[in-house]
Amino acid sequence: MKILYHHRIASKDGQYVHVEELTNALKKLGHEIIMVSPGVTKNSSFGSDGGLVPLLKRFIPGFIYELLELSYSLYAYFKLSRAVKHHQPDCLYERYNLYSPAGVWIKRRYKLPMLLEVNAPIYQERSKFNSIALPWLARWSECYTWTGADIVLPVTQVLANYVNGAGVNESRITVIPNGIDPEKFEKVLDNVEAKKRLGLEGRQVLGFAGFVREWHGLERVVDLLKDHQNSQECHLLVVGDGPARCEIEKRATQLNVSDKVTFTGIVPRDEVANYIAAFDVALQPDVVAYASPLKLFEYMAMGKAIIAPDTQNIREVLENNVNAVLFDPDRPDAMLEAVVSVCKDKTLRHRVANAAHEAIDAGGYTWLNNAERVTMLMNDL
Repeated sequence: MKILYHHRIASKDGQYVHVEELTNALKKLGHEIIMVSPGVTKNSSFGSDGGLVPLLKRFIPGFIYELLELSYSLYAYFKLSRAVKHHQPDCLYERYNLYSPAGVWIKRRYKLPMLLEVNAPIYQERSKFNSIALPWLARWSECYTWTGADIVLPVTQVLANYVNGAGVNESRITVIPNGIDPEKFEKVLDNVEAKKRLGLEGRQVLGFAGFVREWHGLERVVDLLKDHQNSQECHLLVVGDGPARCEIEKRATQLNVSDKVTFTGIVPRDEVANYIAAFDVALQPDVVAYASPLKLFEYMAMGKAIIAPDTQNIREVLENNVNAVLFDPDRPDAMLEAVVSVCKDKTLRHRVANAAHEAIDAGGYTWLNNAERVTMLMNDL
């Protein structure tokens, strides 16, 4: 099958990983992918932020930036139109973005079946965190795109409820969470060797992988490290970077536990698993309510004891005291209590870690399985 794949991601981060993994899985099934996307990500390194886009967001008025976003859809439409005429694809697969109706225009113009992947309710998200200058236009573009697709693919049931609330019938919604590629975890270092490479032999490693934001609350783990009774051999390993790094390192210095905190900085994508291998306990300190965190599935694939908030989207994948230890995100000390209990109880730690690993196969949380489901939906259309 020829699949016209359209996305508007300019940064090379977790979003790009999702695109790359799914398209690779579709190719393994024998499909041909015709990619229409910004060219900025092709030659950039992992962690790059999209070149000119952040500067535009910062220095021009919001309403002008949003009009530029919408006008980009005209450019995307002509690119997609050329691709349709040249390649004659069988269907269109689009990753949703705000102010991006081009895919629906192509679907209607060329009668192409269209699947729309939705990873966030971006209108609500941007309204909350960055403000929307043209709310009526933003809301229209989101509803227009969601209702215009044949099938909408949200990554969680929580997000599916947003989509349904915008007017998309449940029969046209299929939840497909994120996943992993098992082949990428076959030759990973074992726990002992991974710790040795990082100089963490004999330590109980509390780990976090990803972009470190203020709301993750990792500074609370630093507070735990100062309590020698509970954390004498504990070490916090953060695989990644982000705006919260300076504050966490400052806090570690103030509490005189800098020797118990390690930041790796941005790590090449293919090397991340060898750092996660050093974790004894994998931390998901906080989560966006509708997200399907990529790192969560990587923790599961590597058989780590996971500590995560007890939220609806997390419960779609994990069960408390079965394959993870979940804590009440509304209680300030709940995460630290969970960390202490898991660190102290070796039996609990091993039991939830093994169950998390088994849940990957039981839940079908692989990119290849996702590609097979996408293929079935395309064939139905």
